[in-house]
Amino acid sequence: MSTPVLVSFGLYLLLMLIIGIYFYRTTSDLSDYILGGRNLPSGVAALSAGASDLSGWALMGLPGAVFSGGLSEAWIAVWTLVGVYFNWKVIAERLRVFTEAAGNALTVPDYLEARFVDSQRILRTASSAVMLLFFTFYVSAGLVGSAVLFEGVFDVNYSLALWVSAIVIVSYTFLGGFLAASWSDLIQGVMMAAALASAALMTWFLLSGDRAPAVASSSDLASLGGFMEGMTVVGMLSVAGWAIGYCGQPHVVVRFMAVRNRESVKVSRRIAMVWSSITMISAVAVGALGYYWFGGELENSERVFIELVNVMFHPWVAGFVLAGVLAAIMSTIDSQLLVCSSAISEDIYRGFIKPDASQSELVWLSRGSVVAIALIAAVLGMDQDSTILDLVAYAWGGFGAAFGPVILLSLFWANMSRNGAIAGLITGAVTVAVWRPLSGGPAGIFDMFEVVPGFFLSLLAIVLVSSLGDSQRERSRFGELMNVWDRP
Repeated sequence: MSTPVLVSFGLYLLLMLIIGIYFYRTTSDLSDYILGGRNLPSGVAALSAGASDLSGWALMGLPGAVFSGGLSEAWIAVWTLVGVYFNWKVIAERLRVFTEAAGNALTVPDYLEARFVDSQRILRTASSAVMLLFFTFYVSAGLVGSAVLFEGVFDVNYSLALWVSAIVIVSYTFLGGFLAASWSDLIQGVMMAAALASAALMTWFLLSGDRAPAVASSSDLASLGGFMEGMTVVGMLSVAGWAIGYCGQPHVVVRFMAVRNRESVKVSRRIAMVWSSITMISAVAVGALGYYWFGGELENSERVFIELVNVMFHPWVAGFVLAGVLAAIMSTIDSQLLVCSSAISEDIYRGFIKPDASQSELVWLSRGSVVAIALIAAVLGMDQDSTILDLVAYAWGGFGAAFGPVILLSLFWANMSRNGAIAGLITGAVTVAVWRPLSGGPAGIFDMFEVVPGFFLSLLAIVLVSSLGDSQRERSRFGELMNVWDRP
């Protein structure tokens, strides 16, 4: 470990803690802690949503997939961009308006309860349980990524790296809540895009010159293949699942709820698309160029970006670029921890246990929940055989199938009932859990990304159950929300 790398990391981590301490002083109630008072500027909302999504899997998981699986893996990037656009174009503005009109809902379960007039709070309970389950795996994926980074950069034991990274990430999230996470995401998002793009450009420049290693031009080196090589119908449906599941990611859609106003959404969408395009294209390029630079040989393909940075840049520059990897990971974990903490404090504790809890009590319960979820995720992350992309895919599939259809139809279909929402939520989550361990089947159907069957079975369950019962209350509430939406 070189001194420049250590100093670079130290400066970055110090900056994150300063942000946490600053927003600790400005956080006075639960709305501030978990939703930033609904006052995020367009740029912060766009990069915060993007950085919360395209985290360590974009810097390590996706380049690693291209490195080991070929250019056909680039379809993940294509469908991810489709999902980003759909989310901002179709979901964001209406969700921003509806959640404020529905009793100033601070969380997704809070919104669903208000939207479907669920006085029995069954929907809140079910949605909170699903969120806590899948977010634990999602946070674990982030901690695995950060442990791999710390292990490689600082040459420390994996277990030690895992716990150190958990402590660092929890520290500023514990202190500053949503505002600290969102503003740090702005910095982290810029660092992510800059790190990937600079590594890709530098590798391209050296490969096209006379300073490339001999393995890069070896005749024994196999091609990465074309974008459609080996792609089947089931395979294309699988990668399309990355777009399908976008509208069900609670840590992403909560940014839509927090943006300053509905007019800001259009500006946020443009910023988000530019940033996401740069990040995705650069991630694919890093995986492909790294394959040729290292001759297709790396002990861990998900370390291709880290290895390229160590080769390409001066230690001082490499330190800040690698800090961009940590930035990507931290930007997602902080958001996920906050969504989990809000589910515990707002949706469970105040919803069922102590409705008259004070704001101070709820904020401190949220902070304690951040620590508890991180501890559980760190224990799960001790399994070194789990890949980052696999863990992310499982959590992504769970959220996409469970919440995607429910959120989407809640914004556009007046006849959707509470029981239909419950049926869709449970059907999506159970389908993902059951489908995940299966493989093979006719035409390899069970190899399909589980979010695809989960999403469409959830849609079917919502439509069928809603059509069987009376949804007069839900139609009335939808009409109230549409009246607010139609106001100029």
